[in-house]
Amino acid sequence: MTAPMYSIPGSSAPQASAQAQAQTPAPAPGSAACTVGDVLRESQVEAVMDELDRDLVGLAPVKQRIRDISALLVIDRLRRNLGLHAQNPSLHMCFTGNPGTGKTTVALRMAEILHRLGYVRKGHLVAVTRDDLVGQYIGHTAPKTKEVLKKAMGGVLFIDEAYYLYRPENERDYGAEAIEILLQVMENQRDDLVVILAGYKDRMDTFFQSNPGLSSRIAHHIDFPDYAVDELLQIAGKMLHAQHYRFDTGTEDVMRQYLERRIVQPHFANARSVRNALDRARLRQASRLFADRDRELTEHDLTTITAADLQASRVFQNPS
Repeated sequence: MTAPMYSIPGSSAPQASAQAQAQTPAPAPGSAACTVGDVLRESQVEAVMDELDRDLVGLAPVKQRIRDISALLVIDRLRRNLGLHAQNPSLHMCFTGNPGTGKTTVALRMAEILHRLGYVRKGHLVAVTRDDLVGQYIGHTAPKTKEVLKKAMGGVLFIDEAYYLYRPENERDYGAEAIEILLQVMENQRDDLVVILAGYKDRMDTFFQSNPGLSSRIAHHIDFPDYAVDELLQIAGKMLHAQHYRFDTGTEDVMRQYLERRIVQPHFANARSVRNALDRARLRQASRLFADRDRELTEHDLTTITAADLQASRVFQNPS
């Protein structure tokens, strides 16, 4: 029996909780740009790449790969302006790495780059997991998957932990149906949708071995390395600054000790674990200040995380 052909019509973007809408319109199709500088000025895409460099610590190989992809798209636009027409390059991607390594953040920036260079209409990102795509009974999966694809059209669909779509050990699992729909839309409507699959590298490798059709449609495989302790310290500093907090004198050394212990423990999630540690330190700071209810609190008091706020962590109580 011939598999049904799926075509998902475009639709308006979903709510802000599931997307990031680009603010700059794509260059006009009739652009007469004839130099790289012309395209960069029209699209302002360099501003997005500079923002990526500024906002994300480390990840040098990832940032370089994003710049390489951007360069390809800029040159492709110049080729089209000279009448050297060719089919749009395949832009589906796979981001592999441990939690908290910046995959979703880079996907958001990638969506904006693609929009500014005119490769997607809207530049929004729709982030989903298996539960958003796969139904629990016969006839439920196709409508769910097609609804998600409809929301993502004109932008980027980011599927986190994509390997959970394939569960061959369960005969009654409907993930294969979602994969079939994805395959056809990734091929037939790749001019209007970019799909980014994400997850742990070893599990994604196994997933692609079991689904060669998906693997063949992924043009760019980008691996996100874990952060080193020094990079995690920089991330902590950025997070504190964004929330108008600071470390007290000597507290950064305590944070380093915390990270050196935490990084070798189970379930460490890079920047995500740093954020959790700082959130708990803020709770301890708040309890410490709350207990001294008659003291007038200064700006220094209200914005300073002390060594004690960190040392109360279980990581220091159980350093092994």
